[in-house]
Amino acid sequence: MSRPAAVVVSGEVAAAPQVALLPSSGMGHLIPFIRLAAELASRGCGVTFITPTPVISGAEARHVADLVASSAGIRPLEFPLLPFDSSTAASTDPFFLQFEAIRRSAALLGPLLSSAAPRLSALICDVTLTSAVLPVAAAVPLPTYVLFTSSAQMLSLCVSFPQIAGASLPAILKIPGLAEDLPLRSIPQPLRDPGNLFTTQFVENGKVMVHADGIVINTWEALEPATLAALNTGKVVPGLPPVVAIGPILPEHSQSNSAGGGGDDSLAWLDGQPTGSVVYVSFGSRTALSPEQTREMAGGLESSGCRFLWVVKTKKLDKEEQEEQEEQAMEELFGDGFLRRVEGRGRVVKGWVDQGAILAHPAVGGFVSHCGWNSVTEAALRGIRVLAWPQHGDQRMNAGVMEKSGLGEWPKEWSWQGEGVLVQGEEIGRRLRGLMASAAVAAAAAKVKEETVRSKIAGGSSYSGLANLIARFADSRPT
Repeated sequence: MSRPAAVVVSGEVAAAPQVALLPSSGMGHLIPFIRLAAELASRGCGVTFITPTPVISGAEARHVADLVASSAGIRPLEFPLLPFDSSTAASTDPFFLQFEAIRRSAALLGPLLSSAAPRLSALICDVTLTSAVLPVAAAVPLPTYVLFTSSAQMLSLCVSFPQIAGASLPAILKIPGLAEDLPLRSIPQPLRDPGNLFTTQFVENGKVMVHADGIVINTWEALEPATLAALNTGKVVPGLPPVVAIGPILPEHSQSNSAGGGGDDSLAWLDGQPTGSVVYVSFGSRTALSPEQTREMAGGLESSGCRFLWVVKTKKLDKEEQEEQEEQAMEELFGDGFLRRVEGRGRVVKGWVDQGAILAHPAVGGFVSHCGWNSVTEAALRGIRVLAWPQHGDQRMNAGVMEKSGLGEWPKEWSWQGEGVLVQGEEIGRRLRGLMASAAVAAAAAKVKEETVRSKIAGGSSYSGLANLIARFADSRPT
């Protein structure tokens, strides 16, 4: 397979634009970049995929390696980071600290961008790096776009928060241009602390977004029409560059072999389950429930009577462990006999799985999700009913977008990390039975799927959005 050499712009064949992609850290940010790289390459663009090194986990490195191996149109480029003393940053979160390490190394990015071969037409950087990267790219000079990896509602908060932020925030936030008020308890917890590293980064990035050449966002017109309209008509923030909705950015290819963690075995197990009968349970790549809540989750799944596939995470940042140790730890975590009692109708796995492939499997009919934005978009693409249980970050805002669309339900009384309220297994089981038995929710989710798929086919809003974006890259390619 050779590198794509040309694209069609306005009916004419033009030299392929060369686009550099710069992600930050964490699967929630990396996966959209990997998928966008694959989509751009499939549309005829040359792609340079920049990886800040060292990466925070082996799983991230394996995903990037798998992407590069899958397409001759994607070229890897390492971005070595400066030594970073984490004690100088107001956070202990490993992902926020990696954001900061990349930001503090941004000055080294200029020579990489200017010497890239073939010469670059544009750069797409992660939103968490915006304020550090924009001036560096401008000095090259290189047109720079921001990939916003969450919802349009979250983007509205990001660009307006610099005007809202202060020593104390009101209980209800009013975002210009948005019809619904935003409860303070729904925004990312760190934003309630003005001294938190994430808050500092969030404010700095929000301030400079107007200087980007465009904002690319992983959402679509049918999902958030009013919010996208408000962003693009200057109602949220005057002078914002075009917000180009291209979502859902499609799953690019199977990641199960490179990432490890039982993906293939889980798909084989699903092959033996009835259509639409399985509840998939996952709280994402960086959420580990407390041992007490994990046991209640186990009790809820058992009492629900539903078939289930549960991805269990016991640590925020997983390290390599021996399989025997993992099995013993799970037995101790769930309590005596749980795995034996649910054998046949339930499967528990620890480690990374190919979530896109799992949600696409016909046996899966429900999804207990933390509502990370990638998970919401994947569920919408497949029409899978969602029982939302946000845990941190933007997830309550995402759950609100999900529920409004009709894709599923959100028990707002359920706690998230740091609130210390234990959700009982009996309540979890009752909610699961209701979700899987609801014909109304199933029908609404099917409608969301129809609208989502339509956005990605030729003539759809997101298909056209990406085509127009590539045309802009081609117009700005170096001569």
